[in-house]
Amino acid sequence: MIIKLLEPLGVPSALIEKLASPLEKAGHEFVYYKEKTTDTKELAERSKDADIVMIANNPYPKEAFQQAKNLKLINVAFTGVDHVDQEAAKAQNIQIANAAGYSNTAVAELVLGLTLDVLRKISFGNQSVRLGEEVSIIQGNEIKGKTVGIIGTGNIGLETARLFKAFGAKLIGYNRSEKEAAKELELEYLSLEDVLQRSDIVSVHLPLNNETTHLLSKEKLTLMKPEAILINAARGPIIDNEALAELLNEEKIAGAGIDVFDEEPPLFEDYPLLTAKNTVLTPHVGYLTDEAMVTRAHIAFENVEKYLAGNPQNIIQ
Repeated sequence: MIIKLLEPLGVPSALIEKLASPLEKAGHEFVYYKEKTTDTKELAERSKDADIVMIANNPYPKEAFQQAKNLKLINVAFTGVDHVDQEAAKAQNIQIANAAGYSNTAVAELVLGLTLDVLRKISFGNQSVRLGEEVSIIQGNEIKGKTVGIIGTGNIGLETARLFKAFGAKLIGYNRSEKEAAKELELEYLSLEDVLQRSDIVSVHLPLNNETTHLLSKEKLTLMKPEAILINAARGPIIDNEALAELLNEEKIAGAGIDVFDEEPPLFEDYPLLTAKNTVLTPHVGYLTDEAMVTRAHIAFENVEKYLAGNPQNIIQ
């Protein structure tokens, strides 16, 4: 089979070559494109004769693979697959796999970092010191003793819950189904409305789909305490970000730490969160650590090996 890695995976080429070696020894052709492209025509050219393509978080629309008549598997080295045209893939009987689990720790740790930054005003203090500004004492808040609402108790949500618990927080959560692992952390499941009303810190950990788009609407966000903060390192469109900015500026929500947006950064100059009060923004880097990149490379190649052996893993469609 022809296996093509269409974009870099954030690891040294030597690791890619090492992971690809068993595939080549088994008689498969492996092609590695070391330059990322967002050009659909170029993606289509790279994909056209492949049996398996490997991508990361680069958009992969139907035009990129509809002429790839031999394509059997889109192997996504990422947790979310909303950047792939799943309906078109299904129509062509192409399976999709992801790299679930590779960034659990990375995302969870960024959530804690954003929370600490918002509560203790770390970025604000850093800027003030560097600019030589006269600043009154910056009085913040602690995580210990706070009620943390975990919206979405999948693997990343659970890892985040464990970290918050280690800080001494009380855990509540919302999910379509209750997880035994969450209950072992003494997380109490409640309705979405109750989680929003009772939480001092709300952390979002849901996939993006038709059901979750703008799940946290203005109506839902107004349920939050005025002293509560919101952290989102999942997917931007889960939240009505215009409404969130409005509520932050009106001081009806105390602060926010946001790693994901309605589109990938750089953001438009008038994007509402850019001017929202007490908001820490990062450029969609929750997944991006050296350790996570190595782990996802291993998972991505394991997906290929398992698929070729007739025992596919991480198939989501």
